Amino acid sequence: MKFVSWNVNGIRACVKKGFLDYFHEVDADIFCIQESKLQEGQINLELNGYYQYWNYALKKGYSGTAVFTKQKPLSVKYGVGEKETEDEGRIITLEFESFYLVNVYTPNSQRDLARLSYRLEWENNLLQYLRELDQIKPVVYCGDLNVAHAEMDLKNPKSNEGNSGFTQEERAKMTKLLDSGFVDTFRYVYPDAEGAYTWWSYMAKVRERNIGWRIDYFIVSDRVKEFIKSAQIHCDIMGSDHCPVVLEMEL
Repeated sequence: MKFVSWNVNGIRACVKKGFLDYFHEVDADIFCIQESKLQEGQINLELNGYYQYWNYALKKGYSGTAVFTKQKPLSVKYGVGEKETEDEGRIITLEFESFYLVNVYTPNSQRDLARLSYRLEWENNLLQYLRELDQIKPVVYCGDLNVAHAEMDLKNPKSNEGNSGFTQEERAKMTKLLDSGFVDTFRYVYPDAEGAYTWWSYMAKVRERNIGWRIDYFIVSDRVKEFIKSAQIHCDIMGSDHCPVVLEMEL
């Protein structure tokens, strides 16, 4: 199966910048997006052969996730039962016969870390949720997780230490997740790869100079890691300040 995840930073804007060309070219079995930034009825995507599942934020032009899948899931769940996370449209879980797919847009702790405590509580609740799912069947967890885990996951680790997305607390939550029976698929395939990023600031020449962060992930249950065929970062695909990440597995 081929999985794709992409923070599109506004699906309506991304469609105008070639989203559909990439969507059809990559031909994913399951395609996840984050930061859709719209309400129901504001776009009509013609994706023949795909079921569409959207989780909209109540706040207009904010957050939101969606999953497009060729195979109809057994069930679909939005959020993890917490009112604020559901209001922000950040989580969609699709259950299939042999695995769960969890598409997430993790809250940013904000530049002044004003939302760090909420973010850490979010991480605790999500880890518990993923563990519960993992007890039933393997999990494929993906999305914009808003953290660069290791120093090799961003261009300038020293100057960004303590900043949103690279605090010790956020990195420790990722470590705890990976120590709980889950695998970062890109690092499983490329343990030492440097300069592999998925997000770049819109500031001039930043992307051209590859001054980026790897904050978009596919993470899977440890017991299915041997079924990983490839993990890719499509950094040449424009249309957003993030690029798509791709996972191929025998599931």
